[in-house]
Amino acid sequence: MLNEFEGHLNNDLAYLKDTRSLLAISGGIDSVVLAHLCHELKLDIALAHCNFNLRGEESDADEQFVIDLSDALDLEVFVENFETESYAKQNGLSIQMAARELRYNWFEELSGQLKFDYILTAHHSDDNLETFLINLSRGTGLDGLIGIPLKNKKIVRPLLFFSRATIEKYAKDHKLKWREDTSNESDKYLRNALRIHVIPTLKELNPQLLPNFENTISNLKDAKSIIKDRIKKVRKKVIIKKAKSEIHYSVKKLKKLSNPKAYLYHLLNEYGFTEWNDVNDLLDAQSGKKVLSPTHRLVKHRKVLILSKVSINTSTLIPISHGQEKVKIDAKGVLLFDEADALFSKANIPEKEKNGQTNFIHVDKDLLKFPLTVRGWQEGDYFYPLGMKGRKKLSKFFKDEKLSLLDKENSLLLCSDNNIVWVIDQRLDDRYKVTDKTENVLKITFGE
Repeated sequence: MLNEFEGHLNNDLAYLKDTRSLLAISGGIDSVVLAHLCHELKLDIALAHCNFNLRGEESDADEQFVIDLSDALDLEVFVENFETESYAKQNGLSIQMAARELRYNWFEELSGQLKFDYILTAHHSDDNLETFLINLSRGTGLDGLIGIPLKNKKIVRPLLFFSRATIEKYAKDHKLKWREDTSNESDKYLRNALRIHVIPTLKELNPQLLPNFENTISNLKDAKSIIKDRIKKVRKKVIIKKAKSEIHYSVKKLKKLSNPKAYLYHLLNEYGFTEWNDVNDLLDAQSGKKVLSPTHRLVKHRKVLILSKVSINTSTLIPISHGQEKVKIDAKGVLLFDEADALFSKANIPEKEKNGQTNFIHVDKDLLKFPLTVRGWQEGDYFYPLGMKGRKKLSKFFKDEKLSLLDKENSLLLCSDNNIVWVIDQRLDDRYKVTDKTENVLKITFGE
């Protein structure tokens, strides 16, 4: 195995020979073998061990084993203890997901602080097969079937093309010692159940299961490459507008594609959508229909689908205290507050501001009641647009201004005592404008 590993290193992982790596080690057979192989080939590595405090004395014994191994190999070692159960409870995670999050967050932090170039993990081909079967059983796209990547940013998996049997043989041939995790014997977790019950049966039915699986993964990766090239060309064709906050897709051009639903999946899956039938139905839906993901919305507006990030919730209030000079409004931008010069007068107001056409306003500060609030607009909201004597519903104002559905949804209001002071970046309320009687002026600017 050492010769095969060296060949793999030279052909596929040559960058590890001239860089510094942090090797994640649990004390189990896989990570112990990886540590020995890297040490034999004189790679510049240090060990990193996580004690999740989930198995009492066993966890502490694992930690001590890793420390002893680092001494035997004359390698630097880093150990971190985690209160995994508390973290899982606080963040609403399963124990497995909490441990994974804690582990990788620490590895990233440690590698950044100490200038490690890569993080090595001991995933092997059997792990990859388990991941493939897990994703297959849950339902997945092409990315899920491709399995674990050899390299993902800083994380590298040097054993990915070696089987569990090969690793076990190397460990026994070289009389290596390792720790057994008794929790791996429990089949209450899907991965363990597949490893204990399903995969041995599949291997018995087909002894060439792993090589065939690796060929399948290779074919899927080739298919992904072809699809990626095709999607790149289609994306250029169907996107008719791309701004910082939104992307417009032509419904007509999407419907001309041979399989619009399949293309929509590949165009939009990175934005967190899962209800693909609903996404496809938008092509023939009325204007105003939308589909939401946890981070984005897709809205049908006339002849386009508009993709944008989910904006501030209409019920969310952002308070602004007296004296605050800068207030961040989610990802949309910031409001800047600046008391104008005492000599400022109505005559100083630019003509554009008088028409409500700027990203800043001047208001009569004495008419404001702090704390001010910023919120999204709601049905029934009304204000007195600058230059008008009467009031106007916001919905009518938006219609007259010919705002798109997305622009309406993204509109924010600056309010004082439940009254609208400013439809931000659009129009000042006439009641708060600067007049000849104004004594104190406040300039409010909206920017990125």
